[in-house]
Amino acid sequence: MVTYPTSEGLENHTIVSRERWLVARRKLLEKEKELTRLRDEMSARRRELPWVRVEKNYVFQGPDGQEALAELFDGRSQLFVQHFMLGPDWEEGCVGCSFLADHHDTANLHLAQHDVTLVAVSRGTWWDIERFKTRMNWKFKWVSSYGSDFNRDFLVSFTPEQIAKGEVIYNYERLEDGTGCEELPGFSVFYRNTAGDIFHTYSGYGRAGDILIGAYNYLDHTPKGRNERQNMDWVRHHDCYELQFAAS
Repeated sequence: MVTYPTSEGLENHTIVSRERWLVARRKLLEKEKELTRLRDEMSARRRELPWVRVEKNYVFQGPDGQEALAELFDGRSQLFVQHFMLGPDWEEGCVGCSFLADHHDTANLHLAQHDVTLVAVSRGTWWDIERFKTRMNWKFKWVSSYGSDFNRDFLVSFTPEQIAKGEVIYNYERLEDGTGCEELPGFSVFYRNTAGDIFHTYSGYGRAGDILIGAYNYLDHTPKGRNERQNMDWVRHHDCYELQFAAS
């Protein structure tokens, strides 16, 4: 039997008439519109960031053999990379990264039509990736950066020496305790111009990826919300939930 988490005080929530509810709802709507405008402004500022030319010749291993970064664009000008936490010889990928990845295949139906290629990259070997990808039944492209500097250059993988010396820089600041931080999540965005030059335009880490997780956006509109004591503490690999829902 599945036991769902509860929210303290929910059973004693304020109950009002429809008229009073509409007053409160319209007041909240003002704040929601304010947030929407602020989000639009943030998106514009994100696009205005200066770019950095990618000078290194990164090589990845994927379903088509070795591929350069330019080839990952697949003929499009924009590339979105999920830095997926799956290290060499890991039995399975990070649960939180998998939660985000569960949304990729549906998004790809539209992104590919809008000049964006979405790819996941991990430091695990191609075989580590393929084994887990098959288990999860994902279709999106996922390549290995094993043996290259890609993950470390984009601040999502760290050496034991960096961790021991307290030199783990994540989300643009030094972590006070980098213990257990050999792999961390994030995403990076790249642009390729008509001359073939590649530029790094943006990277986000930590909770920057929350907005990409559609399930969270549904939960944020429900009475219990995310209902978690720590970020993603309830999330499991989608084949590990006790209750599986069949399409009806």
